[in-house]
Formats: sequence, structure tokens, C-alpha cells
Amino acid sequence: MMTNSLSLPSSADILRTVLPNGITVLARENFANQSVVIGGSLAVGSLLDPAGKDGLADFAASALMRGTRNRPFDALHEALESIGASLNVSGGGHSTAFGGKALAEDLSALLSILSDVLRNPAFPPDQTERLRGELLTALKIRAQDTRSVAYENFRSLAYPPEHPYSRTMFNVAESLPRLSLDDLHAFHAQHYGAQGMIIAIVGAVKAEDALKLVAEQFGDWHNPAQPPMPKVSEPPPLSEARQSFKTVAGKTQSDIVIGWAGPSRFAPDFQAANLANNILGVFGMMGRLGKSVREDQGLAYYAYSTVRGGHGPSPWTASAGVNPKNVRRAIESILREVERLTSELVSEEELADNKANFTGRLPLTLETNEGVAAAILNMETYQLGLDYLLHYAEAINAITREDVLKAAQRYLSAEAYALSVAGPELSD
Repeated sequence: MMTNSLSLPSSADILRTVLPNGITVLARENFANQSVVIGGSLAVGSLLDPAGKDGLADFAASALMRGTRNRPFDALHEALESIGASLNVSGGGHSTAFGGKALAEDLSALLSILSDVLRNPAFPPDQTERLRGELLTALKIRAQDTRSVAYENFRSLAYPPEHPYSRTMFNVAESLPRLSLDDLHAFHAQHYGAQGMIIAIVGAVKAEDALKLVAEQFGDWHNPAQPPMPKVSEPPPLSEARQSFKTVAGKTQSDIVIGWAGPSRFAPDFQAANLANNILGVFGMMGRLGKSVREDQGLAYYAYSTVRGGHGPSPWTASAGVNPKNVRRAIESILREVERLTSELVSEEELADNKANFTGRLPLTLETNEGVAAAILNMETYQLGLDYLLHYAEAINAITREDVLKAAQRYLSAEAYALSVAGPELSD
């Protein structure tokens, strides 16, 4: 599928500026409608959780929208509703993300509210305790969800105990009740700041005007105490199969997760691994896994694979939901497909179809301001360059069958893997 390169976001139409305090601002004009979208991230995440206080960064991020020193909870949300705007903040491992949307004429007001939320949280006791209750309830629900339990236990198998990616929701559920308001205030005071912040603005506003508005709201933000985000090391490759079978009472379905530490988004072979994953368990009816495990053998309700990328060696997993009596056969079938992917070149036709899938869906992701903002943020976050999309199809089409095989062999193994199963007790 051909894509008009003139319509792709690039250095030709993206204004990129780094403010003196370290904030990277990216703006792209689109006057096709009267809305404007903002999206971005702060260099603060759960990697900064102090020992014994798992979940603190996520708790703080979630509490930002519960009221500021200038706007109590009701006033904050009334301010957004009065202009028909939206705003959200969410925590992550390496960053805290934010996003919002408003009419272009209300961009100044939206940025003012965002600045207040990020810089002046009040962590009001009543709203914060209500939030804590909501988070604990959500964790209890997830602890009874076999898919969630299988994935969380997988992480503790795939990564060494000291690795940050080994931390699970079970760690958070244990520490969250003990986190205090003082913990939230101290965490925010130390870790929230302008250094490493990225903000993208896309919509019916001149790029220079967008930059000026960001500078007005955030240009004076400084936090000398703000530490850099720590780097995440690659764990040693698994040398054997590690297995966990967790019984979850009252369930009729078993969920399987088999996986490994995968590539970061910065890895040179990420796109080759991404194509390998698409072939394994995404393309069409969930790729080879969907065809073999679900369609041909009827062993699973769903079967797919995921390579997550990200700042560090995030998981590459194959997952399936099955009748408990089919668990062992489904595991064997998944591992056969992994063995096939790591020992044989994919066919020319299969590779061509998956490349077309990658390049063909790109324009669809850029049909909205939200999609364009997300693409620009992705390019900045992972240092891809503002002209990345112009060369995307060329880069994808340059990947060979040998590249796909090498990427699969580097990260996957049918002999050494982490296997987690959650569901009813299994019979031998």
C-alpha cells in the first residue's frame, strides 16, 4: 500500500524545541478540525519506587487528578467540563503519561490545568483514601482473574528477583495499604520535575503559539532534587524451563503464559523481532499460534503472542486460554511453534504478507490527532528521529527472512522459557 509521504508527520512539519529547563516540546499543525490534542510523559515511574513501597509511583500518578492546592477535586473537574475538555494521567514503569483534548481556543486553559495537576497536587486525604480503596479493589479483582495471575507469575519467573521487571501486582497489593500521604508528598517533591518531560501538541493551533503556551505554563518549573531515571539491565537468558502452576479457586478456564525477556524498543533488531512476533501470533487469525492451537486443534479459546518493546527488555510472551484438560497439549503446541520459528526460515510469502500488514496499517494510525500525537511521542521517546515515518516502509521491507530467524533465535527458546499457568487445579 502506497503512502503519501507529504501526509506523514516529519521534520518538515513538526516544530521541536527543548526549553531551558529540559522540557521537549513538539507541535504539529492540523486545521482540518477545531480540536487540539496534547500528550506527553514525565521521567518518573515505578522504577523509582523505594524498597518496600511498591506501587508508590503509580499511586502518586493516579492521585494527581484528585485535587490540587489551587483546585479541589470538584473544582478541577468542573474546570475541565466547563470547556468540554478531557485530561488524564497514568503511571508506568519508566514514565508517567498524560493526555488531554480540547477545542483549540481552550488550549491555554487546558495547559494551565495540566500544569496545576502535575506541579501542585494536594493529595487530599478523603479523595486519596477513596482512590486507595479503588486500587485495592482492582487488585483483588485481578488476583481472581486467571489471565492476570498467569502473567504476573510469569514475570517473577522470567526475571531475577532483583530485577525491577520481576515485581508484580502481588507486591503492590501488600505495600499499598501502608503507603502514607507523607510518602506521596515526598515522592512528588523529589521525583516530579521538568527534566526529561516531553509534550506533543497536535491540532488547530499554530506551532509557535503552542510552544509559547507551554513555555508560559512550564518554563519556570525546576526541581534540583529530581534524579534521572535508572537504566534497566538485560537479565541473563534463561538456561532452563521455569514453571509455575497456580490454582485459582472457582475458575473453569486455565490461562497459559510462556515467555522470555524480549527486546527493548532501542534494540537494533526490534523490528525484526516485531515481524517474527506478528508471524507467530498476531497476523490474520492470531498468526501461527491461532491457526495451530485454536483453529486446527481446537485447544484454546484464544491464542496469540506479544512483543512489548519499551525502554528495557520487556516480556515477549505467547498466551492462551484453554479448557483445563487441554493445558499440557496447548503448551506442547505453543512450544512446537516456537521451535519452528527459531529453527526454520519463514516463507517468502509469509514474510511479504506480514510486511504489507505493517506498512498498510500505518496510515490508519495517523487518521486522528490522537494518533499523530502518539506517533510523534513514540519517535521522540525512543530517539527514532522525526523523519522515522518517512523511511518506515523502506526499513520494514529491508528486513530479510534471515533477520527474522536471528531475532527469534536471540530471544526465544523452546527449551529454556518461563511458563505460568493459572486456573483450576490440574489433574495428572
